Amino acid sequence: MKQEIPIFFSADDNYIPCLSVALKSLEENVSDENNYKVIVLHTGMTDEGKNAIKEMETYNVKVDFFDITEITKNMGEELLLRCRDYYSPTIYYRMFIPSLFPQYDKALYLDSDIVVRDDIAKLYNTELGNNYVGAITDAVANSCPELVEYVVKNLGLNDGKEYFNSGVLVMNLKAMRDAKIKEKFVYLLMNYNLDTIAPDQDYLNLFCKGKVIYIPETWDKMPDFGEPIPVQKLHLIHYNMFRKPWLYEDVPYAAEFWKYANMTPYFEELQLKLKNYTDTEKARDAGAGEIMVKRALDIIEKPQKFIDVLHTVENM
Repeated sequence: MKQEIPIFFSADDNYIPCLSVALKSLEENVSDENNYKVIVLHTGMTDEGKNAIKEMETYNVKVDFFDITEITKNMGEELLLRCRDYYSPTIYYRMFIPSLFPQYDKALYLDSDIVVRDDIAKLYNTELGNNYVGAITDAVANSCPELVEYVVKNLGLNDGKEYFNSGVLVMNLKAMRDAKIKEKFVYLLMNYNLDTIAPDQDYLNLFCKGKVIYIPETWDKMPDFGEPIPVQKLHLIHYNMFRKPWLYEDVPYAAEFWKYANMTPYFEELQLKLKNYTDTEKARDAGAGEIMVKRALDIIEKPQKFIDVLHTVENM
């Protein structure tokens, strides 16, 4: 019997074109030895968007959609309040995967702003032991001393290298259920006015401290951060932060994105986004990094931080 690889994405209608590129890149690199089950978490995605993604199915890559509206409806205002900059509440959906899908003991979570260059089953087969996640050290945070100070003082990590990126995760769903990660997240979200620089990512780093397998950067390469790596050595490229290849001409590894985009129905739409992205929008992006660093410094000066309230959920 073939191994089934469960792979979760979260998206809304606005991100359907990028999701289509991520899915196409995944499909182009799968193995005949496995079946791949893609599950898209969403709230109110239109039938048009769903059908466009559904039509991309192959004989061993199948797509389902899971509307998470009922799960999050009582938390809507809090989810929006904790979002900053270009984030949307969809970033929180990965926190609910362990409890919503008890049939799976292990799964992958992938952001939609990626391209996959290798069989994603290789990432899934990472041995986790009793750790909660397999993840990649966040190159953005480690490129900035102020952000390293933030993760140490706010989240209680030993150094910046412990702080992982939550956009590419191998999730030990059983261990996360047993540890009540979702319940701890909901409790802190609803009971404390804690600010963050990367909303879901900060929570996951807080709860998973000491329970992380660190995976090579080649499985979550961020184009503008870290040391350059030849593209042929990369397994997965993650176009995180503001400079996306469908918005900027000069993004490293952009050719990989456009190679797969050209295999989707959204190539022309994405090209139009690139053409029409204005200087005003680029100026806003340029200032966003400075705002994030300032926010990080402001947060660590606040009297109550994540590490100060962690004890309230430790015995859940």
